[in-house]
Amino acid sequence: MAKATELTLPHTLQPSALTAAWWAVAARFLLHGLIVSTWVSRIPSLQSTLSLTNASLGVCLLGTAVGSVLGVPGAGWLVARFGSKQVAAWSTIGFCFALLAPALAVNAPTLFLALALYGLLAGANDVAINSQAVAVEAEIGEPTMSRFHALFSLGGMFGAGLGGLIAARGVAPLIHFGTAAIFFLVISACTAPFLWHSQNAARHVSRLDLRRIPRTLILLTIIGSCMFLSEGAVADWSGVYLKQVLLANPASAAAGYALFSTGMAIFRLFGDTVTRRLGPVMTVRAGALLAACGLTVALTAQAPAWALPGFALTGAGFSVIVPLAFSAGGNINSLPAGAAIATVSGSGYIGFLFGPPLIGFIAHASSLRAALFLLVGLSLLTAVLANAVDVTKQ
Repeated sequence: MAKATELTLPHTLQPSALTAAWWAVAARFLLHGLIVSTWVSRIPSLQSTLSLTNASLGVCLLGTAVGSVLGVPGAGWLVARFGSKQVAAWSTIGFCFALLAPALAVNAPTLFLALALYGLLAGANDVAINSQAVAVEAEIGEPTMSRFHALFSLGGMFGAGLGGLIAARGVAPLIHFGTAAIFFLVISACTAPFLWHSQNAARHVSRLDLRRIPRTLILLTIIGSCMFLSEGAVADWSGVYLKQVLLANPASAAAGYALFSTGMAIFRLFGDTVTRRLGPVMTVRAGALLAACGLTVALTAQAPAWALPGFALTGAGFSVIVPLAFSAGGNINSLPAGAAIATVSGSGYIGFLFGPPLIGFIAHASSLRAALFLLVGLSLLTAVLANAVDVTKQ
């Protein structure tokens, strides 16, 4: 990421200001990953504390998706009205405080409401920081979105790893989340003044004419839904799978998502280089097939030590598919770039909406291992649809 300071900048801009903005946005992606993974690392603990079945947990996790779906359009309006800098700064603060809500839950209904609030702020923050990323990338004039998303994955890696260690020591989730929130708020306050102020930051929330949606965009939204659903399912259920099915200890249970995030982060850092060599179609297809293989390894393993490498391979496979789908959507000549990217992103939240309860209900009807094999099928479907990311041939 040091390369960000070496990019050629427009002469009309102050390089130091743009460089500072790049790092401020990067910090926002890192914080988002840290907050998400801090919560994810304690899902098994809260499930045990509240005595929730897999089906009940699945319904509770639906609250996150519901909140996110509600937060995205509202955040889009706020970004258009006040600019992404203000919305990114304030939504990060709200997201930090929302982390405390799940730890205050006393039963399934209150956990659902807590996660709805958490999801609302997560969705709003996601829109705002991606708006900031679009603005900074436009000013730099060189692709950098993959590296921003790599910071999110690095946050997931460190947050889940540390969360597993804290869980293993028996620290209460409220103490864990409260301490983490204070640390995250300090980082937010230190970086907020350097966020980029641009009137163009909200252009990706432009409306799309629903009467004229190209086939390519439809395929890209399917890819987006498959990937977001799968990523969310790994985040929500990998720890539960490792603990319940493979009888992993708390640290090992949290390590599943940590290694998934590690694989994703590493390959996102080199995603642009891989794409230049293989091309977008082959990169997506190879990534989807690698993810399918990794998931198969994890779900057929009989011990945590064999499952964990499978989750790492899954993260590596998923790593660049969503950024390439966003890029392809933004390069459909017949559509406004921002509107197309927002459509692909919105389809992902639909995946988040239906994914957690779907996995929970299938697990309740059969087994959690069988339910998670759905993700293998979604990965294979993505491989089949990979041609959609090459808009030059549409």
